[in-house]
Amino acid sequence: MSARPASRPHFGFDNSYARELPGSYVAWQPAKAPAPRLLFLNAALAAELGLDGDALRGDEGAAVFAGNRLPADAEPIAQAYAGHQFGGFSPQLGDGRALLLGELVDRTGRRRDIAFKGSGRTPFSRGGDGKAAVGPMLREALVSEGMHALGIPTTRALAVVATGETVYRETPLPGAVLTRVAASHLRVGTFQFFAARGQYDALRRLADYSIRRHDPALAEDPDRYLGLLRALAGRQASLIAQWMNIGFIHGVMNTDNMAISGETIDYGPCAFLEAYDPDTVFSSIDHHGRYAFGNQPAIARWNLARFAETLLPLMADPEDDAAIRQAAERATEAIGEFPGLYDAALLRGQRIKLGLFAASATDDAADTTLVADWLAVLHSQSADFTLAWRRLADAAEGREAALRSLFTDPGALDSWLARWRERCAGDEARGGPGATERAMRMRRANPWIIPRNHRVEEALAAASDADDLAPFERLLEALRNPFDESPEYAAYAEPAPAALTAGYRTFCGT
Repeated sequence: MSARPASRPHFGFDNSYARELPGSYVAWQPAKAPAPRLLFLNAALAAELGLDGDALRGDEGAAVFAGNRLPADAEPIAQAYAGHQFGGFSPQLGDGRALLLGELVDRTGRRRDIAFKGSGRTPFSRGGDGKAAVGPMLREALVSEGMHALGIPTTRALAVVATGETVYRETPLPGAVLTRVAASHLRVGTFQFFAARGQYDALRRLADYSIRRHDPALAEDPDRYLGLLRALAGRQASLIAQWMNIGFIHGVMNTDNMAISGETIDYGPCAFLEAYDPDTVFSSIDHHGRYAFGNQPAIARWNLARFAETLLPLMADPEDDAAIRQAAERATEAIGEFPGLYDAALLRGQRIKLGLFAASATDDAADTTLVADWLAVLHSQSADFTLAWRRLADAAEGREAALRSLFTDPGALDSWLARWRERCAGDEARGGPGATERAMRMRRANPWIIPRNHRVEEALAAASDADDLAPFERLLEALRNPFDESPEYAAYAEPAPAALTAGYRTFCGT
């Protein structure tokens, strides 16, 4: 007798998006992978989701995460959305190489999406092959786990599977599928999809669904759509401030890549600053620097304005010009609050990074200037952004040598350090910590290790070109403890040679 096939796993899916938002997706199935092989399984995340990580290892996990043997309760769908891409509006984009398998409620009660990326063509593929390559999918795993360890809201990678087939980009590459976990995959572009079509009933259902999922306190508020705009503005202000304080460049801040949840989503041409320069662009497709590091706050506000436009027909009768004008004025006022929210979030983080813990409101302007002058020194000296902040903690204890070694002219630091020490003394006089405690707290805010671009590329090249996962696994291990200095990981803290960074380019992977 032949052996009975193993039963398909149940993930405990409860698929509210598919159930409550008809017309916002197309039911679809992933392409079959000819020879799936599990490259990465995030066992800790699986446990957090309530999944049996041991049962998902090896061939079993490879079959599930390649899409060959879906969980029995999965309802795979390709989501519809629109979006402004580099400022130009596309009324239909959608999941051209992704599928939402379903949603589950994790061990802490949070609803989480489980989705594939690179699982084949869908009705939204627009001529693309719908596939992904090993390198970009492992990049998303590395960088998203690095961001999570840094405390930054982010989607996360649950698994990466090699499919055993070749995908063709500039060169032939080994194919892969990523399984991504997100608070949701709702985007500004999801709202734009229905607003652009004048489908206001569907738009209202979407907005109410988003509120129930991400802002339930607004559910009974008669002004809930303005409240949703303000809530997203607050989440994005906090997120972008965290990006800026860690030196992260998203690279492609299109409206379809702004998540309503406030998580970082889509790790395509992303990268991290090394020598500090707000004009830094690494993305190969950002020819005019629209999404340069220093432009990210302004782009977030621009995206919020596009989101506000989709909500106006819900805030007022779209046939009533006067009411729409009034709604637009209220939305504009809400968007106008974004710079203040962002500046406050940025300064909160910068004060912690500077070791200031007992600031008063009267210090705001002076502290903003102190930070701006610090960044100006970093810029003028092409100092490494991450290590300069980290070594400032040593200086808090009176050890300046490591900090000064990062500057071509160490004397450029002198006047700024004197001002900073004076400010720290005032902080201590108001009840702030002493030098040792200050330095310890600073080290908890200023990482030693980030996903250095050259280390990421080395790991991906080894995995893609030589089927060697050891560099990927070693780097991932280092990234999961970004604030701890350990000799065994010292190489991962070192910047790339300046010549390499100057010519570095990232690609979207499609």
